Amino acid sequence: MRAFTNLRNPATVRVMFETVAIPYWGLLLIGLFAAISIGERLLFPSVRWFFRKRAERVVARVNQRLSRPIEPFKLARRYDMIQRLTYDSEVLRAVAEHAAAHGEPDEVALERARRYAREIVPSFSATAYFGIGTRAARWLGNALYRVRLGHVEQASIDGDATVVFVMNHRSNMDYVLVTYLAARASALSYAVGEWARVWPLSRLIKAMGAYFIRRKSRGELYRTVLRRYVHMATTGGVTQAVFPEGGLSLDGKIAPPKLGLLTYMVEAWAPDARDIVFVPVAINYDRVLEDRILIAANEAGSRRFKARMGVVTRFALKHLWLRLTGRFYKFGYASVSFGAPVSLKDWHARGAEDLTKSLAAEVVRRIEAVMPVLPVPAVARVMLAAKDGLTEEELAARVSALLEGVEDGHLHLPRGDLAYASTFGLRNMMSRGMLEKRDGRIYVAEGQRSAVAYYANSIAHVQRNSDDETALAEL
Repeated sequence: MRAFTNLRNPATVRVMFETVAIPYWGLLLIGLFAAISIGERLLFPSVRWFFRKRAERVVARVNQRLSRPIEPFKLARRYDMIQRLTYDSEVLRAVAEHAAAHGEPDEVALERARRYAREIVPSFSATAYFGIGTRAARWLGNALYRVRLGHVEQASIDGDATVVFVMNHRSNMDYVLVTYLAARASALSYAVGEWARVWPLSRLIKAMGAYFIRRKSRGELYRTVLRRYVHMATTGGVTQAVFPEGGLSLDGKIAPPKLGLLTYMVEAWAPDARDIVFVPVAINYDRVLEDRILIAANEAGSRRFKARMGVVTRFALKHLWLRLTGRFYKFGYASVSFGAPVSLKDWHARGAEDLTKSLAAEVVRRIEAVMPVLPVPAVARVMLAAKDGLTEEELAARVSALLEGVEDGHLHLPRGDLAYASTFGLRNMMSRGMLEKRDGRIYVAEGQRSAVAYYANSIAHVQRNSDDETALAEL
């Protein structure tokens, strides 16, 4: 019988009729690999089955209270969706073209497409969405704002149609508010940019059903993978939410729509296929959390947002301390309105020359039509037109004149009092240094005109609809 004695701390194992000596760490590795192997064959399938059945029960309970139940496509295993997307016929054709154009082996180009698919495809969890996401959205929204559901257009939507919420983009709080307010309708699938790819935020966002988009990618292979995923999700009936502006508004106005995702949805649609219904969603705030960053980016003429982590942390800690000491005041109103839906099938029947472009323009027009009118934007609009300042009484009169013709469903007033709206908006803006009072008159503070214009622009359509735009300034 032989033994190896030159190893430190050997453990002996009888193999056949001989004894061999191995290090303790080697024995531990063998035991670990054996346990993993046993787990994969016996334990892990049972665990996966347990969690899968539990998830199915959660979805079944959630679907009972949703007006639009979660579609099977959204519940498919992520691995299966990645495989399906990678080996889609159009993606494989793009893989071959990419390999030929860049001199890459087909296997390398295919792996690149698979990497894109893994990046895009979400891993939706009903527990994460309804158990964590919507509750957190409701708490955060109500903690920061007086959240109001504004105008809701009463319209029947085919239960089999794919619903796409099309929203103006004011703040990253948009995701929070719409997730909260649409929680009884369905689980929304958002398209999010690179900002959301930071771990561990990325895992939570994917579990919420969002899919990532590389805003600056120009590669045809990537665009094909993204286009095919959007088409699969849309034909699969997944309720989605998109921002046609392609990014946050830098000046408060609704920017001209970019047609990327809308084009992907429309171009593969056929008149005999499942209808797609686009629901306009208008969002407005008395205070946008990122307003200073967005205004600075607009003045610099770029979309580079200089938001340092230290500044964000100090902002959060400051308001947490104010809340703990009972001195925190909410940031005013945040309101969401839902406009008249646009059916792609009906719009196609009109015979528009450019279906996607005309559809996008119509949806944006309907977003403007239901834009919530709030106290701060109203005061900002009036003050922007005041050349020599205003007394509080003059400000109240002009705000009342501005809001007089606004429909009740689009107007949100503190205490339901039109006169108090100017006081509320004035106090909010003065506390942030945008307005100042001198000699009994109120003026736009020095260097703050762009900030006042940012809020005024959100309801520019209110003055545009007036018969005499100059009458307001001269009231």
